[in-house]
Amino acid sequence: MDDRYGRGAPEPLYAAIKKYVVDGIARGDLRPGDRVESEAELIKKFGVSRMTAHRALRELQNSGILTRLPGVGTFVADPSAKGHIIEIRNIADEIRSRGHQHGSYVVKNVAEKASKKTGSMLGVEPGTQLFHSVIVHSEAGIPIQLEERFVLAEIAPGYDKVDFTSITPNEFLTRAAPLERVDHVVRAVMPDRDVAALLDIETVEPCLLLIRQTWSRSRLVSYARLTHPGSRFEFEDSFTV
Repeated sequence: MDDRYGRGAPEPLYAAIKKYVVDGIARGDLRPGDRVESEAELIKKFGVSRMTAHRALRELQNSGILTRLPGVGTFVADPSAKGHIIEIRNIADEIRSRGHQHGSYVVKNVAEKASKKTGSMLGVEPGTQLFHSVIVHSEAGIPIQLEERFVLAEIAPGYDKVDFTSITPNEFLTRAAPLERVDHVVRAVMPDRDVAALLDIETVEPCLLLIRQTWSRSRLVSYARLTHPGSRFEFEDSFTV
């Protein structure tokens, strides 16, 4: 009997296998390139049919989480996330469009006075009230972007009180300060120890840094440094001339 207010129907066995694999990736037990258990091993572990094990692995492959090499085995896929340079897209939406789960870890989100250096980023005098956030964005449990952002406080009041585990700065600022202009600079950089630790990479791994400045109401309102591990991320865009 359907119990719409109590327990629902039991979880399908193929879904339980998918959750087992995805949870392993999220915990870090499985990394990109690691071999996952074969259909035969999953059949034995979960007591399911070959059709059920095959469906679970096939759906994980179709969603880009796994890759299968005939005659070799099934492996955790390299996320190879793609970002858009010309178009401003919410990173959470980009990740979900690939069928993956977006996660975020807020390192910092505070109000502070602009220094000479940070004030120059937004074209304001030292002492001007700013918001400063540092957030790690992950895809299927794997960090793919470190976002450090400075925001002009008078344009986005309440920014430092927002729960950025449930909404991204992009989403909040799009509502508080509708975009008028965007400037981008992309360069290759080597991460320092703090950046490498937050992105869970070695300091010898090159990264892609996107510097983004955004204007609203004829003012420069946000300066963001978006750092991506080079092995996990690439930029792409197209436009018609």
